[in-house]
Amino acid sequence: MLNSPTRINPHARMTLIVGAAFMFVGVLLGAFGAHGLKHLDPALLNTWETGARYLLLHAVALLALGAFILSTSMPLRWTRRLLITGTVLFSGNCFIYVLSGVKFFAIIVPIGGTLLLAGWAAMLWELCFYTRKSLDSK
Repeated sequence: MLNSPTRINPHARMTLIVGAAFMFVGVLLGAFGAHGLKHLDPALLNTWETGARYLLLHAVALLALGAFILSTSMPLRWTRRLLITGTVLFSGNCFIYVLSGVKFFAIIVPIGGTLLLAGWAAMLWELCFYTRKSLDSK
């Protein structure tokens, strides 16, 4: 029943849903920045574009991660959690800072970036050691 078209691995499902949602929001906010924020200072517009770029890049990464989870038994929970949280904090605070001008939100952006790095490190760890352990046990 797990292979039915409507029932998939819950870890993969959640990852794919978040990836698709990030893609939708990234395209929406990217277009808003390109067309609705032309009046902004170029530095602020650059911050907005950086937030949109990282949101879209990590949306694609989450879609690929969801597909990878579907094809393996690796749930990659920490990778998924760190990438999602890091993306929300990084991109979300870029957008909030540009719209509000409150410096506090700019301070949170590096925390999101650090979580993104931790997410990619977690994936590297899992791929290097989890998959190696599985091969060594055969």
